[in-house]
Amino acid sequence: MPFQVSPGVNVSEIDLTTVVPAVSTTEGALAGHFRWGPVQQRVLVDTEDRLVNIFNKPNSNTATDFFTAANFLAYGNQLYVVRVVNGANNAVTGSVGAYVENEDYYNETYSHTAARGDWVAKYPGELGNSLKVSVCQNANAWQSTVSSAYYATRNSKTLTLAGDGVGESAISNAEAQFVVGDLLLIGPDQESRRIAALSGNTVTLTNAYTGNTVSNYGSTITRRWEFFGNFDNAPTTTQYANTVNAQGDALHVIVVDEDGAFTGQQGTVLEVYGDVSVASDARTAQGATNYYKDVINQRSSYIWWGAHNSSSTNAGVRADLGTNYPGADLPVTNSMNYGKDGATPSSAQKIPGYNLFRSAEDVDVSLVLGADADQTLATHLINNIAESRKDCIVVLSPERADVVNNKGYDGKERDDVIAFRDLLPSSSYAVMDSGWKYQYDKYNDIYRYVPLNPDTAGLMVQTDLTRDPWFSPAGFNRGNVKNVIKLAFNPSKADRDQLYKKGINPITTFPGQGTVLFGDKTMLAQPSAFDRINVRRLFIVLEKAISTAAKFTLFEFNDEFTRSQFKNLVEPFLRDVQGRRGITDFVVVCDGTNNTGEVIDRNEFIGDIYIKPARSINFIQLNFVAVRTGVEFSEVVGRAG
Repeated sequence: MPFQVSPGVNVSEIDLTTVVPAVSTTEGALAGHFRWGPVQQRVLVDTEDRLVNIFNKPNSNTATDFFTAANFLAYGNQLYVVRVVNGANNAVTGSVGAYVENEDYYNETYSHTAARGDWVAKYPGELGNSLKVSVCQNANAWQSTVSSAYYATRNSKTLTLAGDGVGESAISNAEAQFVVGDLLLIGPDQESRRIAALSGNTVTLTNAYTGNTVSNYGSTITRRWEFFGNFDNAPTTTQYANTVNAQGDALHVIVVDEDGAFTGQQGTVLEVYGDVSVASDARTAQGATNYYKDVINQRSSYIWWGAHNSSSTNAGVRADLGTNYPGADLPVTNSMNYGKDGATPSSAQKIPGYNLFRSAEDVDVSLVLGADADQTLATHLINNIAESRKDCIVVLSPERADVVNNKGYDGKERDDVIAFRDLLPSSSYAVMDSGWKYQYDKYNDIYRYVPLNPDTAGLMVQTDLTRDPWFSPAGFNRGNVKNVIKLAFNPSKADRDQLYKKGINPITTFPGQGTVLFGDKTMLAQPSAFDRINVRRLFIVLEKAISTAAKFTLFEFNDEFTRSQFKNLVEPFLRDVQGRRGITDFVVVCDGTNNTGEVIDRNEFIGDIYIKPARSINFIQLNFVAVRTGVEFSEVVGRAG
C-alpha cells in the first residue's frame, strides 16, 4: 500500500484480469488510380457500393485498380484505399484550374486566387467538370418581374423582348434581365419554360412554347430562378440575423450534375443548401454554424468554398455588428471547368500512397494488395512495408504482359511469370499467384483482364471469417475464386510443378469444379515452415496479439511475480489456438533461466515462446494394395508401400 502520513483508510485496485486480445487479420490496403475521391489519404471502404460512392465508377484508365479493390471486397469488408494521381487538377468556376488533394491540403495549403472562381471541385479529376453551382442571394433573384412586353410564336423556341407600348424602349440586352437557366412564365396560361441562351433582345428556350402566338403580350414578364421549385421560400434574413438586427444574410445554394457524369442524368440536383448565411458568426436554432462557407465545406461531397462572389456585399462580416447584406438580384450560376485526370500514376508516384501504410502504429492492415505492381513497386512493398512492419503480407500477381495474350511458344507464360518472380526478393511476408482473370465490368458493359492478387488476399480473409488465419486458403474447400469468366493463363500440371518450386501459387480452372487457388506458399526461398501461408499468418496473429498484451508489462518490475503473470497471460491464449488446430504444441519460458541478473540490470524482460505450427497437406499419397484371397490383412497392413 502507498505510504500515508496520517491515519486513514486507503483503497486501491489491482487488475489481474488482463488477457491476450483478439487481433484483426482481415484489413486490406491499396494505393491506386481512381477518377474521384480524396488524394493521399487513407479511406476505409466496406462495400463495392461505397467504393463507387467515394471513388466513382471505373473507366479504361482506372479499371485495374478499381477492380482490385472491388474484387477484394467480394470476400471481405475492410479495405483501406489511397487514391494517387499524376498531374490531375480540380475543376473550378473560374478560369484557372486548382489542385486540392484532400481536406488537410485544403485547410493547410490551398491558396485561392480570383481566377479560380467562387467554388472548387472537392477532388481532382475531369468528373468535376460535370458540376454546376447556382446561388440565389435574395428574393429578387428567386423570383422577379421584368418590365417588358414580348412576342412569342406558337411551337417556337424563340422569345423576342419589346418595350411596354407606353414609352419604354425595347430591351436590347436580355443578359442584363435574365440568366441562362431562368424559368419564364409565358402567355396567358403562364407556361413555364427554361432559358437556353440569351442574345440581344432574343431569348432562346430549351423547349418550344406551345400556346397561342402572342404579340406585344403584357408589359411585364415573370422570371424565376431555375431551382425555384427546390425551396419553399425565398432567401431573406435568417433567424439569427434577425436577433442581432442584421438584414439580408440568407442565401440558397444548389450543386448540380450538369453533364450527368456522376449520376448518368444531366441536370440532376446533387445537394441543396437552403437559408444558409453569409454572416461568419451565423448559427442555427440548435447552435451549429450556419455560415455558408463552413456548412458547405463540412457537408458537401462535391465542392469546396473558394471565395465570396463579388456581388455579395459584406459577405464574411459578422452579423452581430448589425450588418446589411445586399446581394445580386439575379442568380449567380457557374459551370465548373479545367478539371483533369492527368496521366496514369507511375510506380514512383504510387509508392508515397502505399507508404501511408508503412507504420503499424498509424494503421492496422494485414494484406497489402499489389494490383498491377511492376518490379519496382513490388520490391518496395516487400522490403519497405511488409518486411518493415512484420505484421502483414503483400499479395502480388505477375505483370499483365506475362500472361495476357502472351501465348508465344509452349510454356512462355509460365517462363515469363517465373522470370518476374526471380526479380523479386525472398520473403515470407509476400505471396504471389500466377496470373490475371477475365471478368465482366458492369459499369461499362465490357469485359476486362484484372490481376488475381485481390482474390488471393480475399480468400485469406474468407478463411479468417469461416475458420481461422492459420488455415490454408487454398484448395477446393476454401480456395474458390469468384467472378471468373476465364483465366489469362490456366497453368497445366507441368506448369504448376515449375511455378510451385519458385513459390508461385497457381490459380487453375478445373472443368466442372471452378477456378481454385491451388497453392499456399509464401515467397520465402529458404526451406522453412514459414514458406507456407498458414504458418506465416499463424505467427503474425500470435506475435501481434501477444505483443499487444505484453505492452502492459512495460515499466513493471522484472521479478518472479511479473514473469509468472506473463506466463499466465500467454499460456491460456496458446492453449486456445492449439484447441483450434493452429499449433500442435508449445512451451513458454519466462523465469530466471532467461531473465538473468544481467538481463534485469539492462532493464530488459525476455519471454521465449516455442511453437510447433500445424502444417497444411500439400501432397497426398494413396497406396492401393492387391492381396491374394487367402491372405489375412493383419499380415500385410503396414508392410506395403
